[in-house]
Amino acid sequence: MESNCLNCEGEWVEAMSWRALFNREPHFLCQACQGKLEKIEGKRCIGCSRSMDDLPSNLVKGDTCLDCHRWNLDPEWKGILHKNNSVYNYNDFLKEFLARYKYRGDYALARAFSHTIKTYLAKTEYDLIIPIPLSDERLYERGFNQSIALLEEAEVRPSPILTRLHTEKQSKKTRKERLQQKQVFQLEKSDLTGKSILLFDDIYTTGTTLRQAAKRLKDAGADKVSSLTLARG
Repeated sequence: MESNCLNCEGEWVEAMSWRALFNREPHFLCQACQGKLEKIEGKRCIGCSRSMDDLPSNLVKGDTCLDCHRWNLDPEWKGILHKNNSVYNYNDFLKEFLARYKYRGDYALARAFSHTIKTYLAKTEYDLIIPIPLSDERLYERGFNQSIALLEEAEVRPSPILTRLHTEKQSKKTRKERLQQKQVFQLEKSDLTGKSILLFDDIYTTGTTLRQAAKRLKDAGADKVSSLTLARG
């Protein structure tokens, strides 16, 4: 079967086999580009999915990384985000790929991860799947919300009940500035009593954004808030 890679646009041929005949998984990246994606495997932090195989011992606290340990020491944030699952390491290849997708408007690149996201969500049950929103100003700049597009390509209907105040781009902030950021989310639906919620975003960095969103949802009565991100930075 011939197709063109969404990333490098090169044509590649999939070898025919009984497995290929009955495996209907769509492929949007060639084998060379797929090989540049680093799936998070082995031992990972039970809080944020950070790979712990090569993490220095001073950055490990039992089953969690030092970052998650510090979050749990803060009574304001302890237990706010049940856990985060990430699929890939945020390596140079994925960084460039997502930059093309988010900042250069290459919307079609979302298809590359549709099967991965769909497979994960098929194994889980949540009352609501909520994408991390963009501010109106940021949405106007980009033309689309990258998290919503990823979910829609995976044939998932998101519940966009969070809105976001406009702030400076996260990528321009230092880690300290991100951790000290004030609440930026507002909730359109006020009663989430007893709900189990999955937040979705493209990248987990410090975890501040996801925890702020989770806190807003927990304050509205949500029972448990977890998150899924494509990459762990």
